[in-house]
Amino acid sequence: MDEFRQQEASVTERLNALVASQNGLKRSLARLDMSRATLGSQTVSTRSIGNTMLSNAAVAAKRISAAVSRLDLEQARVKDTLQVVEQVAELKTCVLGVTGSMGAAQDWEAAATYLSRASRIPPIVINGSFAEEIVPTSEVPDPPKTTLEQAAESLQALFLREFQRAAAEHNGSKVTRFFKLFPLIGKSDVGLDAYGRYVCQGVAARARSTLDAGTGGSQATEGFFYANALTKLFEHVAQIIEHHGGLVKLHYGAGSMVRVIERLQTEADLQGGIIIDTWSDERSIDRKLTDIRSYAFTFLVQSFLPAQPTRSGTRRAGSPNKRLAQEDSRRQDAEGIDTKGIDTLLSEMTAMAARWSLYCRFISLQCKPETEHEVLQVPPLVTTSGLNRKVAEKIITPIKEMITFLLRRSVERAFQLDEQPSGLSLNLAKALHSHTPYISSAVDDVMYIVNQVVGRCLATSQRPVVSSVLPSVTRVLDSDFIGMVQRKMRDESYPKAAVQDTLPPEKTILAFLVLMNDLDVGCDYVRRIVQSWLGGFQGTDSREEKTEASAKSLQSLYPFQGDALHVASMLKVVQQSFEAKTSELISEGIYVVFKNVIKPRLRPLLSNAFRDIDYQMSEQGQAEAKLIEDDDGSGHSAHEHFQRGWDALTKPIARIFTNGNHERLLNTTISYLADVLEKRIWSYYGRINDYGAIRLERDIAGLVNIVVRGSRYGLRDAFARCSQICLVMNMEEDEWAETGSDVVQDAGWVIDGDERARARAMLQSREQ
Repeated sequence: MDEFRQQEASVTERLNALVASQNGLKRSLARLDMSRATLGSQTVSTRSIGNTMLSNAAVAAKRISAAVSRLDLEQARVKDTLQVVEQVAELKTCVLGVTGSMGAAQDWEAAATYLSRASRIPPIVINGSFAEEIVPTSEVPDPPKTTLEQAAESLQALFLREFQRAAAEHNGSKVTRFFKLFPLIGKSDVGLDAYGRYVCQGVAARARSTLDAGTGGSQATEGFFYANALTKLFEHVAQIIEHHGGLVKLHYGAGSMVRVIERLQTEADLQGGIIIDTWSDERSIDRKLTDIRSYAFTFLVQSFLPAQPTRSGTRRAGSPNKRLAQEDSRRQDAEGIDTKGIDTLLSEMTAMAARWSLYCRFISLQCKPETEHEVLQVPPLVTTSGLNRKVAEKIITPIKEMITFLLRRSVERAFQLDEQPSGLSLNLAKALHSHTPYISSAVDDVMYIVNQVVGRCLATSQRPVVSSVLPSVTRVLDSDFIGMVQRKMRDESYPKAAVQDTLPPEKTILAFLVLMNDLDVGCDYVRRIVQSWLGGFQGTDSREEKTEASAKSLQSLYPFQGDALHVASMLKVVQQSFEAKTSELISEGIYVVFKNVIKPRLRPLLSNAFRDIDYQMSEQGQAEAKLIEDDDGSGHSAHEHFQRGWDALTKPIARIFTNGNHERLLNTTISYLADVLEKRIWSYYGRINDYGAIRLERDIAGLVNIVVRGSRYGLRDAFARCSQICLVMNMEEDEWAETGSDVVQDAGWVIDGDERARARAMLQSREQ
């Protein structure tokens, strides 16, 4: 009951509060009613003001706006009328001026100027009825359009006639005078065509005089007469374009010179075609190509044939002997292929192709729009020209075939006349009289020709030549050059012992080493040839950056879109292909030298080095042995024994090999030596004491120092297992507890935990 009473009191209190607040709400509603009444009276007053005062002002404003619009329209019509009147007056002035200038005065410049002024008047005014009513006079009764058209046709015929007369008289000032008048009368095309015919006459006359000067005489058959004739033709055309381009641009506008260039190109097609056809007939290009295509390369073909047994049953050398080389040389002379003449002819064709490329670049620059900033492209007037087809057929195709023939024939000839370096010996007591590197003469001869071929190919600035010749260079180097060296290594100079457990003959070993040097030096030659053309990208990192940087150095020779990058990539292909083939063959040769020359002597060498070494001697015994060594200087330590044998084994080969081949052979030998040495260390298990372990570690370190001397410290990694085995053997107990146990996994160990435990247990004192 008490709770109900409390709730009742609370509700009563809230009701009383609501009743008290209702009085304030009533007062607010009363004030709102009073404000509404006041606002209503003001609204009525505002409406009355708008109806009585502002409506009149709005009507007046609308009337004024309409009047202003009518006035503007009338003013615009008056202006248009005045403009038409002025234009008609100008038209009448021009018509009368043209007629008067073409009359007795014969002022052709004034007449052309009047026609030019009339051309700026809109056609709607000229053809309008007002002009037809006002302009005609008693002297000129025809409509203005008819009068202007007749005047333009008459002046065109007159200017053309006078231009041709001045051209025939070689009157340059008069030619220029009438040439400038054609665009004024709206006949720019006629003027450009006439001017094109005029300059083409000079081109034809100059080309004929140049060709006639050498035809029938010794000049045509000697030197670079036709290449010079073609060069003079291109230079003459370029001079005309360069000297006359400003005049044409000034009076005919930008881009107008292209029409003259088209006419000049047509004449260049004709005159250049005559020069090339005459040259082709004079040089008997077709007959030379037939001879080249029929050449059989007998020496190379027979060199790759399987070796045939002789009557005695022994296998003869796979390559042709000297008699076969002489017979092939005589056969070559009988066939009539003059390689020296082919070389001279190639020089002439290369010059002609290079001049054509330079001419194409010049024409492309002249035809390129001034606002265009894109890469250079050959214009259609060049790509579709007859001279372009003639160059491709008569020059580019023979260049590709002759360069390939000359390269392969030079490789064949180089191996026919191949000479090995003289005075080589594996005896260190004998001095070597030849100069390093010790290679056969064929390498220098072949790489000299390769350098010439690549240089000529790139000097043409012709992408089709590069796309054909560089793959041919790759093919000839890979198949003929490397193939010949590989066959000699396999059939003639393979270092194989005649009796088991003996070394191959010294002569065979030397010949094999020289052939491997041929491959290594040849690879270096090709790399230098390619880099000499690429160049300038050694500081870049990525392959893409290298290609772009290398293309910049070729940009001057190949300025058209994508050509420089294409040539750079093809040069890289030549280098990469040759390096891949030679690296593979060199690796096989290194293994043969190691297996047949190094390996049979290496294991006995190691056995002899450790033969008299006792690793179970006491400290006193070792001190006595050391004292004896110091007294007699015999050097009974393992590494001293090893050094004498190692020098006798490696130095004779090292002085014959190139540095690269020597490093490869050393890597292979050290890898094998490290395995053999590790097995020997494990063989001392249980046969070595504490002092012997110290001596063994000293001997192993000394042996490693002997092998890696000469700043070849990177080769120490091959002996890491041997060094760590010795390290574990000589660890103190506390050191072994900290670093040698299986707990430490990231201490740079190359031997696992079991091997470390086994090495730790090798000493007699630690055997279980």
